[in-house]
Amino acid sequence: MELPNEVRIFADDMKQTIDTYKLTSMEEPSDEILSQIMCEAAEDARISNEEATERYFNQMLIEAQKV
Repeated sequence: MELPNEVRIFADDMKQTIDTYKLTSMEEPSDEILSQIMCEAAEDARISNEEATERYFNQMLIEAQKV
């Protein structure tokens, strides 16, 4: 069964992109969107970890100089 043109056009307009997707319990992200979300979260975590590690070792150096 083929969908009417209006429905096909509407469905094409509803394609998810990372810019239009909203995390809600009403709809699940496509695999592509979920993958992009996870990659961005992993990158944010990596950067945050690097910054925390740098702050930690800088603080260790400061404390070592006090001894």
